[in-house]
Amino acid sequence: MNEFIGHFDNTSVWSGNIGLAAHNRGYPVNYFGRLKELQIGDEIKYTTIYGTKTYKVVLSTIIEDIDWSYLQETKENKLTLITCVENKPRYRRCIQAIEI
Repeated sequence: MNEFIGHFDNTSVWSGNIGLAAHNRGYPVNYFGRLKELQIGDEIKYTTIYGTKTYKVVLSTIIEDIDWSYLQETKENKLTLITCVENKPRYRRCIQAIEI
């Protein structure tokens, strides 16, 4: 994650629930630096070698760092973005968005 956005190996890269993580501050590359600004209804573009998809934010929450339930496989195309919460090492910010 020092150079790129990280992908949770147990999630898909194109369909179903796609799990991604990145730093939001304090590192040379902070791809999720503005993640906490996302609001319900905001759109996210996800681009890979397979193409581009558009998602709409449906959830913004704080989870414990051991809570992996948001990364479970789904039939619906979903994007799950996870990053740290400032000054709260036991917690993570979790954004979920549904493909539109």
